[in-house]
Amino acid sequence: MSNYLFANQLPVARDMLGPMTDKASTGDPMDNIVAAWRRERPDLDLSAIAVAGRLGRLALRLARAQDDVLGEFELQNGGFDVLAALRRAGKPYTLTPSQLSESLLLSRAGMTSRLDRLESAGFLERALDSDDRRSFRIQLTKAGLKVVDLAMTKHTANVTRLLSPLSARELASFDGILRKFLHHLAD
Repeated sequence: MSNYLFANQLPVARDMLGPMTDKASTGDPMDNIVAAWRRERPDLDLSAIAVAGRLGRLALRLARAQDDVLGEFELQNGGFDVLAALRRAGKPYTLTPSQLSESLLLSRAGMTSRLDRLESAGFLERALDSDDRRSFRIQLTKAGLKVVDLAMTKHTANVTRLLSPLSARELASFDGILRKFLHHLAD
């Protein structure tokens, strides 16, 4: 099936790929890349390449924007994730290392280094679990609660600003598409 026919059968793909010509368009770098591949390999359906390329570029830009915000609070993404997981747990903002590892899909070794850094910064503390003396509980300190709330407020505003070109309907649709895609990849 030709690229043109395939893209015209899927309106979303046609809209994302842009004009179906052999000349590079002026839309964005992915349009130029896809146009070059179309010229060199007209036998390939490049619909997914354009989407995957844009998703990759989007992920990098969102990560950089998040790093900038978290850097204001002397946090890295991994540390913020730990503090946010504790905050989402609700009062008393306490979880076991195993619960944190499961929540963040992180190995115990990776979790230990994050916990060490956050404990040194005064954002959390470890205490023996009163129910199981072989285990620890991780709890946000007052400083940790304050920093995660401030960082989350700024992070939310930043992401909202970054996604502001999308209408509420487009945002909901995009969220649904991403959810479906991630569910597919998880299988």
